[in-house]
Amino acid sequence: MRAGRGRVSLGVVRGRVRRPVRGRWRLLGRLVHAAGRGDAVSRHELLSIRGHSVAWMVPLVLLFGITAGDITTGAFEIISWTVLVPGVAASICGVRGTAVFAALSILVYVFADTVWQHRDETGLPGLVLVSLGGTIAVLAAGVRVGGERRMLHMRDIADTTRRTVLRPLPVGFGGLDHAAVYLSADTEARVGGDFYDIQPGPYGTRVLVGDVQGKGLGAVETAAALLGTFREAAYHEPDLATVAERLEIRMVRHRAHTAGLGRPDGDRFATAVLVGFSPGLPDAVDAVVFGHEPPMAVGPGGVRALPVVGGLPLGMAELDSGRPGALPPPHRLHLAADETLLLVTDGVTEARDPDGAFYRPADDIARAVAADARSALPTRLVALVRDGTLRHCRGRVADDTTVFAVRRREESAGG
Repeated sequence: MRAGRGRVSLGVVRGRVRRPVRGRWRLLGRLVHAAGRGDAVSRHELLSIRGHSVAWMVPLVLLFGITAGDITTGAFEIISWTVLVPGVAASICGVRGTAVFAALSILVYVFADTVWQHRDETGLPGLVLVSLGGTIAVLAAGVRVGGERRMLHMRDIADTTRRTVLRPLPVGFGGLDHAAVYLSADTEARVGGDFYDIQPGPYGTRVLVGDVQGKGLGAVETAAALLGTFREAAYHEPDLATVAERLEIRMVRHRAHTAGLGRPDGDRFATAVLVGFSPGLPDAVDAVVFGHEPPMAVGPGGVRALPVVGGLPLGMAELDSGRPGALPPPHRLHLAADETLLLVTDGVTEARDPDGAFYRPADDIARAVAADARSALPTRLVALVRDGTLRHCRGRVADDTTVFAVRRREESAGG
C-alpha cells in the first residue's frame, strides 16, 4: 500500500537530483541553476566571499570592459552598450547598487561623448537609451528584491514548519544514537508527508517513523497531528499498545475534522512503525507496524528483516474484515547491543531503476557491512541507503524518502 506520493528538496528538483557541474563550469552552472529557480539564497552565497557580497564586481567589470573597448577600437557606438550594465546589476545587486550603476553608465556615456568622442554627433539617442535602460533596471531591481524578500519570508515559515514536524533531535536523545535522511520529492517543498521522532519518557524511549498518504500541506498537517499525539502519549503511557491506540484515534479524529470542513483530503491514512526501547530489555525492542515497511536490524553479522506481522495503516482499522477496529499488537523483537534498527519509507523500497526493478537496500547494506563493520553505525547506514537509493533510480526520486537509523548508545547498552 502506497503512502505519500508527491514531492525532494535537498538537491532534488522535480524528482531529479541535480548533479554537480564539474571543472571550470561548476560556478557558472550553479549560477544558472540558482537563477532558474529564483533561489536568492544560493545566488547570494555564490556571489559572496567570507560573508561579503561581491555581486557589484560583475557589472563593474562589464562597465570597464565596454569603456576599454570603446577607447581601443575607436568605435563610438560601443559606448551605448553601457545600457547593459544596470540591467546586469538589476539581476544580482540591490536597488541602491543598481541605481549607482545606472548613474555610472550615464556618466561614462556623457564623458565618452564629450571628451574622447570620435564623431561630431552628440549621441543624444544613445544617451536617452542608456538613461531609459537605467531607470527600467532600477524599477526591475525593486520588483526583484521585493519578491526575494517575500520568498525568504515564506522559506522561513517553511523551515519553522519543518522544525515543528521534523524537530531537531539532540545527540544521544533518550539514550539512543540516531541519524536520519529526509528527501522531499517536491521541487519547492521543505517538508512533506514523511515523519519521524524520538520521545524518551519514564517507561523507556519510543520511536515513530511514518508516511502520510497524499502530498501537500494536508499531508504535513496530518503528520504534525500524529507527531503531537505521539510526543504526549509516548511519554505518559506505560503500554506501547496504548500509544498505538492513541495514534489510531488521533488519525480518525483528524480525518473526521478535515471531512467536516469539506476538504477533499478527508480520507487520508498513514503507514507507520512504532518502536519501544525499554530499559529492562537491553537486547530486545517492542514494535507495532501499521502497514509500513518492516524494520531491519543491521550489525556486524549482516542485515536481517525483523519478523513483524503488520496491520492496516493508521486510520483504517475499521476496514479489517477479520477484527474490525482491532489494532496490530506489539511484537517483541531481538535486537543485539551492536545492531542498528533501520526504518525506511517506500521512497526507498519503491525506487526503480530505468528497467523498472525495485531497489533492495539489504543487498548494498550486506556488502558494506561485510567490508567494514562500522557501516552499521547510524550515520554511515543512512548515508549508505540514501546513496544507494539515488544511484539505483538515477536520481529520479518519485516519492518522499526517509531513512532513519537508531541504536542503543554503548553506555546505555552496557548499563
